[in-house]
Amino acid sequence: MGTAVTCPTIRINPVIIAQAAATAASMMPGRFMLGLGSGENLNEHILGDPWPPAHIRIEMFAEALKVIRILWQGGMQNFEGKYYTIENARIYTLPDELPPIFMAADGEKAARNAGRLADGLITPGVKKGLVEIFKKSGGKGKPCYGEASVCWAESREEAIKTAHDYWPIIANKGGINWELYSPKYFESLAKMLDPETEIAGITYGNNPQDHIDKINRFIKAGYDHIFIHQLGPNQEGFIDFYKKEVLPEFI
Repeated sequence: MGTAVTCPTIRINPVIIAQAAATAASMMPGRFMLGLGSGENLNEHILGDPWPPAHIRIEMFAEALKVIRILWQGGMQNFEGKYYTIENARIYTLPDELPPIFMAADGEKAARNAGRLADGLITPGVKKGLVEIFKKSGGKGKPCYGEASVCWAESREEAIKTAHDYWPIIANKGGINWELYSPKYFESLAKMLDPETEIAGITYGNNPQDHIDKINRFIKAGYDHIFIHQLGPNQEGFIDFYKKEVLPEFI
């Protein structure tokens, strides 16, 4: 169990993330992972903080990660960096085994930083070349997680409609999802989509082979762990379908 992903830079100070993750790992020994990313304006702007450009966000992320690891050393800690300050801070309950920190990446620079700084990689969908960049940058032998978006339903038509209703943001390209600050802009973009047209990047319907092929594309791209992201409210039907029709192919 883990976060996939949370942002430790603006809305939530990395000191708070460090403590929360240490507590979760203490309650679930060996079963918690901390997934981190550089954030989205939609979430991070709400306290009135400015939304910095991407290269600053990545700098802030690297320093935030340093803060978390310093606090996880135990004892009283002080730190003064470019973006964060720790003064007489201590996490009193640390797990016997520290949780791994995975970093989300949607581009080459983030993948390089993940290889250098993190214990594993997370990407939304199959991102061409990012696994190789991650491994060449220090991530060799570290886990690579990919998020596979699917929409299981009793029919393909129902699945297409459900995806439009619940997850149209997957159609947005060029990093725009990280930059928009208001839900109304996401709604405006969603209204531009044809509700009867399949959104690229989603596997639809109840054909087991389509879902099996999707997982195999992740495996071929070098991912060793896959999140199956079911769109819509019918989670029970999806779980039963994967249990009986999809996962046995990989056991």
